[in-house]
Amino acid sequence: MMDEDRMREQARFDSQMVGLGTDPRSIRQRVEMLEQVLERSFRIPGINYAVGLDAVAGLIPVLGDIMTAAMGAYIVWEARNLGLPKWQLWRMGANVAVDTAIGAVPVVGDAFDLLFRSNTKNLRIIRKHLDKHHPETRVIDQ
Repeated sequence: MMDEDRMREQARFDSQMVGLGTDPRSIRQRVEMLEQVLERSFRIPGINYAVGLDAVAGLIPVLGDIMTAAMGAYIVWEARNLGLPKWQLWRMGANVAVDTAIGAVPVVGDAFDLLFRSNTKNLRIIRKHLDKHHPETRVIDQ
């Protein structure tokens, strides 16, 4: 009886810790959250344009670009864990590489980071895969 109570308690705890597992739903939640932080954390007042950590950290020479490239690479790694085909992983890696390479150029790269959202593009690729292969992870936007 004690093991059964412990298992129920563990299941209740696990259900509260959403996004920490290795299942497709948890991976989707992590990637969506990271994409929001990197690309749409806040809006620029006056022009109402969404920006995120990718554009802001890009203002810090070298270190900001390395940091956001690592976060973008994490999204690609999660996609690999989901079993995306290699050609899609290459495409996602190319998105991160282009964002990092051009984003590292002073001034021009900062403007580019505002317009080219590699992590949003990569999230779109992941969502398409999940909707096809794991439809139970679909979330209806409100």
